[in-house]
Amino acid sequence: MLSISISISISISFSAIAQIPGLVPEQEWELNGYIQYRVNGYFVQGEHDVFDQSLQQRFNYEYRLNPDWRYNVGMRNRVTHGGSVKANDYADWFGRDTGYMDLSVNWMEEREVVGNSQFDRLYITSQQGDWLMRTGRFRVNWGMTTIWNPNDIFNVYSIYDTDYAERPGTDGILLGKKLGFASGVELVFSPAEEAAFNRYAARYYLNRKGWDVQFIAGKSEQDNVIGLGFAGSVSGAGIRGESSYFNPTEQEREGNLNHTIISSFETDYSFSSQRNWSIRAGVLHTADPSTPDNFTDYLTQPLSARTLSFSEFTGYAEVSFDLTPLNRSSFSSIYYQDGSLYFSYTNQYSLADNWQLTASIQRFDGVDSSVFGMTPTTMVYTMIRWDW
Repeated sequence: MLSISISISISISFSAIAQIPGLVPEQEWELNGYIQYRVNGYFVQGEHDVFDQSLQQRFNYEYRLNPDWRYNVGMRNRVTHGGSVKANDYADWFGRDTGYMDLSVNWMEEREVVGNSQFDRLYITSQQGDWLMRTGRFRVNWGMTTIWNPNDIFNVYSIYDTDYAERPGTDGILLGKKLGFASGVELVFSPAEEAAFNRYAARYYLNRKGWDVQFIAGKSEQDNVIGLGFAGSVSGAGIRGESSYFNPTEQEREGNLNHTIISSFETDYSFSSQRNWSIRAGVLHTADPSTPDNFTDYLTQPLSARTLSFSEFTGYAEVSFDLTPLNRSSFSSIYYQDGSLYFSYTNQYSLADNWQLTASIQRFDGVDSSVFGMTPTTMVYTMIRWDW
């Protein structure tokens, strides 16, 4: 009986240890993803209303050869049906791949239907002590703010894009080394079809007295860039900022592109309450903004850290709170110095484990002479998503 009791005690002990996070043996591979169905409506003043529906499936796969080597693949498959597909060049825009490798293919192009598959993550990672090497298509996470990222010269994204939570990656090679607690250096090289558009940069980051600080320097397409970023907190409020100086190369100066400084600053605060209230505000300054001809040109232009806004000063404000423990609402607005205004309301409801329902309204408006005011537009969507 004593032997049986000891055996049972040992088994229970090992079983308990096995459940402790960090002590559970890591699996050789991992696969996850989601499926979502979304309905969109576009209402442009003076034009016909447009409705679309889309089905998107995504998977993320990681294979761990050993503790030092990992292989990652991320792929999304999309089908869109509706009025937007009829627009000229929509299929080309839908299947566009801006990376060095073209890993996107439109496998269906009909009058009102377009289908696409794209690998937006495809990379190998080697971790040897304090050294890290990564090559392929991956995301370079250099942004320290959450609204606008002047330091994010490799993976800039649009704050209006509500259908791409993973955000784009970049093709290249990353070499990094840890230098101590929360400090290190990273080097990234990203090739382009034309050598003049190659991107490369170095980042040095550190932590001092609870504040994260980074310095970057390199080349982003036709600009030489130096930048600074920081993040920390004061009296419970998050404080973050980024600034980058873009200096065009000699070839680009002939195209009348001027040097500019782009800076962002933001703060947020969460309240301890039943509704979990949180507020966030930010401001973006662009020393030499470029004004687009119209609303459509601005939203469809190639993304870069140089074109985060078309006005010298841009302001952002947001408030979020829980209606119920399973239902959260968020209001946000953006003001552009030319008089353009943007408003957004989003509601997320947890239907069940791994099931989420989201509804959102986006309004682009402003004074008559402003970029958004010339063609006031309302966008609405409803989306249901299952994560697996």
